[in-house]
Formats: sequence, structure tokens, C-alpha cells
Amino acid sequence: MGTVLVTGGSGFIASHCILQLLAAGHQVRTTVRNLRRAGEVRAMLKQGGAGEASNRLAFIAADLQADAGWPEAAAGCDQVLHVASPFPVGVPRHEDELIVPARDGALRVLRAARDAGVRRVVLTSSYAAIGYGLPAQAAPFDETNWTDATAAGLSAYTRSKTLAERAAWDFMAREGGALELAVVNPVAVFGPVLGPDYAASIVLVQRLLAGTVPGCPRLQFGLVDVRDVADLHLRAMTDPAAKGERFLASAGDFLSVLEIATLLKRQLGARARRVPTWQLPDWLVRLAAIADPTVRQVLPELGKVKNATNAKARRLLGWSPRSNEDAILATAESLLALGLVK
Repeated sequence: MGTVLVTGGSGFIASHCILQLLAAGHQVRTTVRNLRRAGEVRAMLKQGGAGEASNRLAFIAADLQADAGWPEAAAGCDQVLHVASPFPVGVPRHEDELIVPARDGALRVLRAARDAGVRRVVLTSSYAAIGYGLPAQAAPFDETNWTDATAAGLSAYTRSKTLAERAAWDFMAREGGALELAVVNPVAVFGPVLGPDYAASIVLVQRLLAGTVPGCPRLQFGLVDVRDVADLHLRAMTDPAAKGERFLASAGDFLSVLEIATLLKRQLGARARRVPTWQLPDWLVRLAAIADPTVRQVLPELGKVKNATNAKARRLLGWSPRSNEDAILATAESLLALGLVK
């Protein structure tokens, strides 16, 4: 087993990637912006059952917005999983707060990896770089689709992921050298939470369980379990078939917020007593958006019917994800077990 660098080790996807790499016997190095966060990462890994395997994990301080630390982080590594990217729950004051660190951070990691003789980088992109700003289509979106980053109404996050992935492929074409790149494009990531630092997508389930949303807006999206996202990263890291490819990570057909709420209500019984199962009319969501910029971000997606296919990852890499239902329930059970539903 070689040494693998995972960027942004305190993140939701990254922590699960580290768990699976350690379980497979790798030496793992991870970056955090401040080494004081190392204790939090180790606590999450302990929650995930890493045990003594976490002794094979080392930390390096590096920030996506600065050059310092990245050459040292990549030195001696065989592969790099570049997972780190800003994804706030709220709305940034300016979209460059997300775009600049996402795009420039990806380029910093790719340069450091190339210069260190790393064999392959796996970049965590997103469905956000695939299925937005485009005309409606009956066929499921796949890896040949690209979000139109110039389209009106795109969120800063969607634009950041699209521009960062485009920049990564452009870098590889111009100056990648012997370095290989593969990209994983997850839809909304659910699954077992290891601590209070979890993905923004988890907030939906947390708020439904807490009853802090009045109802279910007419939104539909794909979801996938974080353990399967990590598994796909590891497959893309080692399989020759993944070289130069992007892989859409989705558990199955897209679900509506109402379908997610109904599932929680049906499977969790009294523990889901506060989950709303009322369909919010669009006019009410638009009214709420006047005062809430977070709600304003979802307005372009109201009522849109979309889907995506995971056929490529299944066919080329033998990937077999858990069901939508398993991912949702794992999210809820972990939030409740850790006391994260107030």
C-alpha cells in the first residue's frame, strides 16, 4: 500500500475517504487549514471505527488560497484525493469567496501533485458541474453534460464547482505532464455523520427532523451515501479505466423533498413526529425568498424534473451504491444518535 494525500480532512466526504483508505491498509496524509483541527478529525475517525489504523494518518497545514504547504503535502504520495472545496450552508457575500478557492485550490493541488511525481489525482467535483443552466431534457443527465457557468440564476457554489473542474481539465491538457486525473461528480451527499462538521446537504434532513421548515418545497434532486462516494474515489484512484474520466455518483432516481420527508415519517415513527409532509406552494417559497437569500438560491429549480444516471461508474468501475432509502435513513439515524437534532 502506498501513501495517499486527502485534502480537507475535516470535511464530510474526506473523513469517509480517510476511513476507507486506512481500512485498505494505506498510509494517509491529510491537509487541514489549521493543525488545531487534527483532534476533531481524529475524533470523527474514532466515531467511524478507525481504531488503531488512525496511527497511519499524518496531518499537514495547507490552505486552498495559499501556496504554502502543498509541495510538502504531495511529496512522496502515490495518489491524491482532492476533496477540499468550500461549501457553506449560507450564501456568500460575493461568489468569488467560493469560486477563487475552489478553482485556484484545485490548480495548486494539481501543480504540487505533478511536481511531486504523483501518479493520479482524483478531484471531487459535483453534479453542480453537470446539470444546471441547461434546457430541460427527458433523458437523464450523464458525464457528457456540462453546466453552463454563464447562465443566469446559478448559485455561487454551482458556478465554483463548474469553473474549478473546467480549470482542472484545462490544466491537464496544457501542462499535466505524466499526471493522471479522474473526477467524481456526486449529487447531494447523505449518509452517516461522524460529528458536527457535516455536509450542507445533511442540513435538509436535520431541519426536517427538527421541524424547523414549515413544509416541503417542490424541489427534486439526486442523493448518494457518503460511504459510496468514498468507495468511488478509491476505485477511481486505482482503476486504469478511470484515467481521464469523470464519474457521476448518484444512488438512483432523483427524489423530491416531499418523498424524503414521507420516507422519514414512515420509517422513523415517533422520532420523525416533527417532520412536515405538506407540499409548499411555489408562491409561498418565493415569498420567503424575499427575506431569505438561502431560499432565493433554490427558486430557479422549483418544479423542475431532473434525473441522472450512474451507469458509467457501474460499468467501468464496478461501483454498486446503496439505495436512496438507505442513504436517507443512515443520515437520520446518525444525526439522532449524535444528538444533532435540536
